Amino acid sequence: MASSKQLMGMIRSHAAGDESMFLSIVEHIALDAERAGRGRMAGEIRTLVGNLRSEAASRRPATRPTPIASPRGELAGLVRATYPETRISDLVLSDSAESRIRGIVREHGAIEALAERGLEPRRKLLLSGPPGTGKTMTAAALAGELKLPLFTVMLDGVITKYMGETAAKLRMVFDAASSTRGVYFFDEVDALATSRSSDNDIGEARRVLNSLLQFLEEDESSSVLIAATNYPALLDDAIFRRFDAAFAYDLPDPAQIGRVIVARIGDFGLGDVDWRRVGDAGTGLSQADIVAAARDAARTAVLDHEGVIDTELLLQAIVDRREIHPK
Repeated sequence: MASSKQLMGMIRSHAAGDESMFLSIVEHIALDAERAGRGRMAGEIRTLVGNLRSEAASRRPATRPTPIASPRGELAGLVRATYPETRISDLVLSDSAESRIRGIVREHGAIEALAERGLEPRRKLLLSGPPGTGKTMTAAALAGELKLPLFTVMLDGVITKYMGETAAKLRMVFDAASSTRGVYFFDEVDALATSRSSDNDIGEARRVLNSLLQFLEEDESSSVLIAATNYPALLDDAIFRRFDAAFAYDLPDPAQIGRVIVARIGDFGLGDVDWRRVGDAGTGLSQADIVAAARDAARTAVLDHEGVIDTELLLQAIVDRREIHPK
């Protein structure tokens, strides 16, 4: 039988006109039925879902997620909903990282095939690496590929100074993940999951960490939960065991620097650029820095160089960008 949370989620999704989320909850009910030994019932539900999805696909294009109602009440101060159009092809990653992320998307497109063998797609992902290396964009790309809303958890709303209140707010976020399918993105999760052996550990921080660990362990929603950190060494060891997959992000190498620039301002025509010099000059900067430098060069090109971007213009923009970093 469907749980009370699932029934509430179905009612909310129906009221909001979110057919995709409604069907996702029904799929989860089928999975629960199969786990309980009701294979025939699970099969009938999946057949019905398949028919409804086929009908939905014939009625409207599937290029964007169906909008759902914005978070309301106290939840509105905890998560921000967006509907990304970002795709994996927009990311600049190593071949290995891109292949693994595409694998996650494939799994979510084959829920029924996996369920037939008692398996589920990986839903809990941990992204780690320096700032500006593509973690947030990866969360957006996964939401875009899966045609799900991206719910970014706003830590300034979740973390409070009052004992017990942070854990209560975290519970609200996880309850939302159970009732409204989406990609839930916890950026800078180290603020919630600092190691319990930290020198400045306090009782409340430990309670928050324990609550987060418990919520991750108990979560059986159909949502994708993504946590990101710039400082993986700060995380408590127990947090790593709560995730299905981990992805490490690095600063771009010289070849990737060229790809980042082309991806952002390739329409300017960059055939005469010496990419070796540009790549060497940008080594040590993040993707975000390279994007900012590329856009600075593009602005200068439009205003002073008749829209032409050359090697020297890019090199100067990279030098200027380095100036914002402390020596």
